Amino acid sequence: MAYVSPNFKTKKALKEALAKGENVRVFQPGLGEVPHNGITFLEGPHFPEPHKWYAQATIKDGKLVKVS
Repeated sequence: MAYVSPNFKTKKALKEALAKGENVRVFQPGLGEVPHNGITFLEGPHFPEPHKWYAQATIKDGKLVKVS
């Protein structure tokens, strides 16, 4: 699972920021890398807070383009 920065408290807030064209960085701590093109899965908010949302994300050319 990957995280996003800034640390959105809800998936709705993430979707709104993406719709506004804000720059959202996707990263994966530990082993593995976020794909440059393809699908990955997100969770938030970040540790140490409990995860409250999960999402499937589409990444194109290293940029987050869609969250569902």
